[in-house]
Amino acid sequence: MSLPVDEAEVLFKQGNQRLASGDLAGAEDCYARVLALAPEQGAALANLAWLKEQGGALEAAEALYRRAVAALPEHAQLHRNFGVLLWTRKRFGEAELVGRRAIELAPRSAAGWSNLGVLLACVRREAEAEQCHRRAIALDADYAKARYNLAYLLLRQGRWSEGWPLLDLRWQFDATIHRFDCPRWNGEPLAGKAIVIGFEAGHGDMIHFCRYAACVKALGAARVAVVCQPGLTTLFQTLAGVDQVYGADDDVPADGWDFWTLPMGLPKFFDTRIDHVHAPIPYLSADSALTRTWSAALPRHGLRVGLAWKGNPNFENDGDRSLPSLQTLAPLGAVAGVRFVSLQKGPGEAEAEQPPRGMDLYPAAAGLTDFAATAALIASLDLVISVDTAVAHLAGALGKPCWLLLPDYRTDWRWLSGRADTPWYPQMRLFRQRAGAIDSGGWDAVIADVAAALALTARAAPAA
Repeated sequence: MSLPVDEAEVLFKQGNQRLASGDLAGAEDCYARVLALAPEQGAALANLAWLKEQGGALEAAEALYRRAVAALPEHAQLHRNFGVLLWTRKRFGEAELVGRRAIELAPRSAAGWSNLGVLLACVRREAEAEQCHRRAIALDADYAKARYNLAYLLLRQGRWSEGWPLLDLRWQFDATIHRFDCPRWNGEPLAGKAIVIGFEAGHGDMIHFCRYAACVKALGAARVAVVCQPGLTTLFQTLAGVDQVYGADDDVPADGWDFWTLPMGLPKFFDTRIDHVHAPIPYLSADSALTRTWSAALPRHGLRVGLAWKGNPNFENDGDRSLPSLQTLAPLGAVAGVRFVSLQKGPGEAEAEQPPRGMDLYPAAAGLTDFAATAALIASLDLVISVDTAVAHLAGALGKPCWLLLPDYRTDWRWLSGRADTPWYPQMRLFRQRAGAIDSGGWDAVIADVAAALALTARAAPAA
């Protein structure tokens, strides 16, 4: 009977080696073979559960985690991982029990306290969440994730002065940063200096925070450059204060700069408060010739309203911020005097070819080759209605009226709490899910509110 055990140990080591090398499929195969020989080998169960979770097989991962916890009841890291899976699946009560058990097993784990803080913030127990994050930081002042999680909480509460410096630590675990042969800018004088703003996060984040390029230029910088996603390069040529724009896939020089910085790290240098947000609107502009081309192609009569109903599916909270489908917006089609235009690109764009019955929708995706093209289309519209994605930030930066649809669960910090407006984009109106709508099906009341507001807007609009 010793041979199967020895074989299981060999396979387990092979699985670990493949996992370390990035061969996830090979590692998964090894762990599955271990469990065929030793069904309750706790470490193999735990590792296979994690791999299943990464692959999106959440039910299988949960079943494996339960077996792993039974086999290794004193393993703190295993409990932390299982707790994260449970709150990801919105099983908050059970997730809290597992998370607190992880802390009992390792009371000095910054990760354990920080994870519990994230869970409590998700269910709006924000005072308790803050205590957890501060406990994590007290245990490990260098644990960047705890500082970032606390920043997220503080910023959503409008406590920006304390939140900005904490948010600035996120770059320590951000793999998208370009490395430059110069120091990071920490507020030193910029007169006559060259500074490069590296890219981070998503397209919407870049559109939102690159408004600060003009503020940097105003400090006397001789040269301000921005590195951005390729789809933004043409659009960002219109960004005030910018001398050079590089795509992230360009050969961006590592030297020739005095400082580098990141866009989301800039607000703290310019005393950004709820009542003091920089950059006049608009701070981006659309190409006038392309705008005229779009305007000529669109319906001539009625209120022109752009729609975007889905974001990037790879975003961690996309299942909550995106609408299930274009069909969710069907009630808008009953509003008289409105001509809709699809701004949807990528996931969901094909739905525009078969809109809900009664909705007059122009499918524009084929012409949206980059964000400059999207900007020109938005400039041709009267209003944009969008979920929390880059289209909304672009409309805001262009000064176009925009109605933003927000989930109740894990609402992004920049939209604060309980407000129907935002200091970032004065012409933007926020439509929020009702409190407690923590699943993706809680949009009906929001869309009813939008339809009512749209009917009023359409009646008040002048004739084309």
